[in-house]
Amino acid sequence: MANFTDATSLQQFEELLKNNSKSLTVVHFHAPWAPQCSQMNDVMAELAKEHKHTMFVKLEAEAVPEVSEKYEIASVPTFLFFKGGEKIDRLDGAHAPELTNKVQRLGSGGGGAARAGDVPKEDLNERLKRLINAAPCMLFMKGSPQEPRCGFSRQIVQILKDHSVQYSSFDILSDEEVRQGLKTYSNWPTYPQIYVNGDLIGGLDIVKELIESGELENTFPKTVSLENRLKSLINKSPVMLFMKGNKEAAKCGFSRQILEIMNSTGAEYDTFDILQDEEVRQGLKTYSNWPTYPQLYVKGDLIGGLDIIKELKESGELTSVLKGEN
Repeated sequence: MANFTDATSLQQFEELLKNNSKSLTVVHFHAPWAPQCSQMNDVMAELAKEHKHTMFVKLEAEAVPEVSEKYEIASVPTFLFFKGGEKIDRLDGAHAPELTNKVQRLGSGGGGAARAGDVPKEDLNERLKRLINAAPCMLFMKGSPQEPRCGFSRQIVQILKDHSVQYSSFDILSDEEVRQGLKTYSNWPTYPQIYVNGDLIGGLDIVKELIESGELENTFPKTVSLENRLKSLINKSPVMLFMKGNKEAAKCGFSRQILEIMNSTGAEYDTFDILQDEEVRQGLKTYSNWPTYPQLYVKGDLIGGLDIIKELKESGELTSVLKGEN
């Protein structure tokens, strides 16, 4: 697709902005290890089909640190919106409906007079179908999860929170066409309405029945807790190094030193750049009870930081530790 591409370097990123300066460019800062980024890439692909005059760009945040640092990208997914080579808006997090609304709003005025009317107005049923499928679990409610604007919406948000359900939401008070159209489309006359994988589950009463029957846990996708995410990252490879930067470019002296030691052993290891994810950076300190970086793990167990690695090297034990023999 001509208007959906990747930027793998600073130069390529700048060229894309320059070549598309007369219309909207949407840049998705993503990470291959984050499932929510994969989901939002699918949303971007669908948007690219509908908005032919908007350029959609995927940029791996850790692979192009010059761009990520310039625009203060602290977590993924993050979306930046550009016109005329200048950043005009930002969206943090996997919020498919909000991304869709921003693309429609920012793109509508940026294509120039000659482009007005080029793309016909989207059919309402097609729009509803796209919104329903914008995330694995979609809640259509009055207000937002942070500020529900009716008692039923407040109750269902609390239930989803209590059961760690991962979902996106759409405020039907912000769009009368969606509010009225979805009642007919789904043949369900009231709100809130909740959908899983594009299929209507029902409203508040149905969700309460699912709790009583014990089926709720198997019906909705679960949010991955920080603790589970940290466990997954620590065990991603037999030897995992959490550092500032990556193997190719350390971003502090301690990380640079530990890389030199690790490379001298010939051991295979993976790294995680804690500068790219503030939640992991802070959470791992508490999880491991180790307040500084770098941190080295072998088979899921914390070995320590730079000083410990230096001691192990001097004692001749480092190679066996990295092999998990101690």
